Amino acid sequence: MGKALIVVVAVVLLVYAFFDLLATPTQRVRILPKLVWFALVVLIPFIGPLLWIFFGATRQTGAPPPRRPYRGYGPDDDPDYLRGL
Repeated sequence: MGKALIVVVAVVLLVYAFFDLLATPTQRVRILPKLVWFALVVLIPFIGPLLWIFFGATRQTGAPPPRRPYRGYGPDDDPDYLRGL
């Protein structure tokens, strides 16, 4: 049971780090080029994904992007939406 848990944790870390690396723009990658990070994440279990998660990319800080204000009605009652039909 313990070995299976270690394998599951390793696979989860690998999948998370791999897709996070794919989604991260090249401008936000730190320390190494993106191709080298791919090699580290795939070839070195546990350590590669953990290095990517903690040191690989700059994380977004600050306020989230502004949202449209809620107008209190659905899209079919929105005059702008109905005008576009």
